[in-house]
Amino acid sequence: MKILALCIGNAEKLADKSYKTGIFKHAVNGAVMIDAEGLVGDAICNRKHHGGVDQAVYVEGSLTLDWWSRELGRPHEPGTFGENMVISGLDNRDVAVGDRFIAGDLILEATACRIPCATFAARMADPKFVKRHTVAARPGIYCRVVRGGVVEAGVTVEYHPFSGERVTMPELMKTFGQRLSEADRSRYLAAPIHYKLRATLEA
Repeated sequence: MKILALCIGNAEKLADKSYKTGIFKHAVNGAVMIDAEGLVGDAICNRKHHGGVDQAVYVEGSLTLDWWSRELGRPHEPGTFGENMVISGLDNRDVAVGDRFIAGDLILEATACRIPCATFAARMADPKFVKRHTVAARPGIYCRVVRGGVVEAGVTVEYHPFSGERVTMPELMKTFGQRLSEADRSRYLAAPIHYKLRATLEA
């Protein structure tokens, strides 16, 4: 596996919207510093729902983006989904909470799946894209930064699966907002999930 692209965005307005968003991301050339809050220089406009230490970096796998290119009938330009990092040879469906991606000094740990929202649909110019993305069951991957570092496209990525019981990205999407069985609740809490989801399950 390798980093295929690193993407950052500026605060921009969506058409017919009053607010600004950082979802319009583009691939950058050269090295990028990634710290506990994510890629240095990347705009995060709505910190209630985006950014923060447990979703500092948004990762997409190249195999998943290749699937979307076929589904949408056009090439996927890096950053189209608002992703910060594209990793070659990765299928989002195979990733679970606690899986780690190591690139040089950088260590990322998967914490949660991306839940599509109205801003995403507006970015894609498709009011039905939230449903389409949900039905596809190939959600993007939010990661915390266990150790920061400087990386660039082309750097090798080591993939280390979580050693405990797996809670995959598609499962997180499927169960979002639903009441879990006690067994599933215990399994989720045994994984290093996003702190907001942990707080909800512990309440």
